[in-house]
Amino acid sequence: ATHAVQLPGGQGTSSGGQKEFAAPLARAAVAVGCDAVFLEVHQAPEKALCDGPNMINPDQLRLLAEELSGINKLINKR
Repeated sequence: ATHAVQLPGGQGTSSGGQKEFAAPLARAAVAVGCDAVFLEVHQAPEKALCDGPNMINPDQLRLLAEELSGINKLINKR
């Protein structure tokens, strides 16, 4: 999901990103049946050597993982 929000060349000499869309994309992916999502995580995304603009931090990952797990459980109830 984090690579899907990457904007190659978005910062002129490096890639930018719209990390605010990573969580909604991940939720949508799980809701339609995806078994896995790819997320880039960094303690301080703004200090990452690359891909920082599209990374989430560990706290965001914890919250998102709980949400994704809940969505997965909901759609897999039969």
